Amino acid sequence: MSATTLKTLQNVFMAQSCPRNRHLDTQYRRDRCAPDMCNLLPTQVGKCAWTSISSMQLHHLAKYKSCTWNRKTVYCNAVSATSTTPMEKVDFRKLQNGSDIRGVAVAGVEGEPVNLTNLGTEAIAAAFAMWLLDRKKPDASRRLRVSIGHDSRISAQALQDAVSRGIASAGLDVIQYGLASTPAMFNSTLTVNEEFFCPVDGSIMITASHLPYNRNGFKFFTNGGGLGKADIKDILERATSIYDKIYVEGFENREKTDSAVKKVDYMSVYTSDLVKAVRRAAQDIEKPLEGFHIVVDAGNGAGGFFAATVLEPLGAITTGSQFLEPDGMFPNHIPNPEDKAAMKAITQAVLDNKADLGIIFDTDVDRSAAVDSTGSEFNRNRLIALMSAIVLEEHPGTTIVTDSVTSDGLTTFIEKKLGGKHHRFKRGYKNVIDEAIRLNSVGEESHLAIETSGHGALKENHWLDDGAYTMVKLLNKLASARASGTGVGSEVLTHLVEGLDEPAVAVELRLKIDQNHVDLKGGYNR
Repeated sequence: MSATTLKTLQNVFMAQSCPRNRHLDTQYRRDRCAPDMCNLLPTQVGKCAWTSISSMQLHHLAKYKSCTWNRKTVYCNAVSATSTTPMEKVDFRKLQNGSDIRGVAVAGVEGEPVNLTNLGTEAIAAAFAMWLLDRKKPDASRRLRVSIGHDSRISAQALQDAVSRGIASAGLDVIQYGLASTPAMFNSTLTVNEEFFCPVDGSIMITASHLPYNRNGFKFFTNGGGLGKADIKDILERATSIYDKIYVEGFENREKTDSAVKKVDYMSVYTSDLVKAVRRAAQDIEKPLEGFHIVVDAGNGAGGFFAATVLEPLGAITTGSQFLEPDGMFPNHIPNPEDKAAMKAITQAVLDNKADLGIIFDTDVDRSAAVDSTGSEFNRNRLIALMSAIVLEEHPGTTIVTDSVTSDGLTTFIEKKLGGKHHRFKRGYKNVIDEAIRLNSVGEESHLAIETSGHGALKENHWLDDGAYTMVKLLNKLASARASGTGVGSEVLTHLVEGLDEPAVAVELRLKIDQNHVDLKGGYNR
């Protein structure tokens, strides 16, 4: 870890009035989810919980909190449960970012005051627990489970512990995954494996995607998929009530509740499923990518696992892969497949190493892109064209749902060359996915929903936008082509997008909006 990162970490945790052992951070990076992780946590221990919220009429919580099964002390990693840090008012509404929650979690950037605090995070997590209890309505004999994972951001540990306290306060069990990907978190609501306490009833991913190091946020899942805008609004309204009650009554007046926090390496389950998917596509060959040279660029986010735990078991050579170590300061480039510097970095890695294919992920691995052996990018319209070609081979005539900014050349390619139907819809990955689900519900078959940003979701994968699974579909094509003798190397992929008419110039402008400007009259409605 760099000296800059350590200094920033020191400042962050000193600001929260909590002692921190620097050696723990280095160890954490090495052993992100080891079974004995609890031994790596600071010695400071607290029993943390929110009081029952009478103002929200949450009387139904009592029957869950009366259950004493497997209750233990909650180990708080970054903030003491008895912290006397003064509470500040929080406008939770401003934390909503569509179907996500995002805010500033680290001080130090001018003009960006912290608005995602540890106490605010506890309130949000407790609110999600309330929301989940209302929808699941379990009987008193069953405790709901919530899994928590995070990307490589420097505020991740502190927020993970704050989330754990908020969930535990409602009498729900907490399953911590440590460093994880967003798609894995959703998968944990579907996996049936009691050894890993799966399936969980709800899941929280702590991430702010490709945003700068000082930001962080949350994505929420149930087995029905990611929560929508209305759900997030509901949770933030509940969080406001919880936080306001604590603000009035005081931090020290919170009721203390013990609850169990378990730690498992769920990423091993998730990556095993990805490996099995490629082997199935290659007629169950053990190492279908043997001899292929594939480099990975994780941008120091959470995607470094892909080289060692997915590609190498399949026989691929991964030398030349770069920025696999998690570093929340993102010292090399923004982990964002839309970023020109990021794409230049993976392209150069492919050419320098004479690799067959390059793969790049965003911070939390729900987006991805690729580069062929000549340095040509599979990104934006080209990635959509490639995925459309693969899906339409499997499902002829199906509808491909994309966001509205795709090119006319892509429409011609999908409809005239591939024989599919191109359905444009409004921007936003959740909008695109929900539209594909809606089309299926009214009888129009759709198997792919994909945005130019790199969010791609397939019907076969529970409509989850999974950057790793998108790349698995490319690997499947490589492996199956070799097994059938119809082609070798990334030219198999390049051939699939031949005939795509690409715009000579494509520029996207994103303007920062001052939500406090008088003309917005109460805020910008995203």
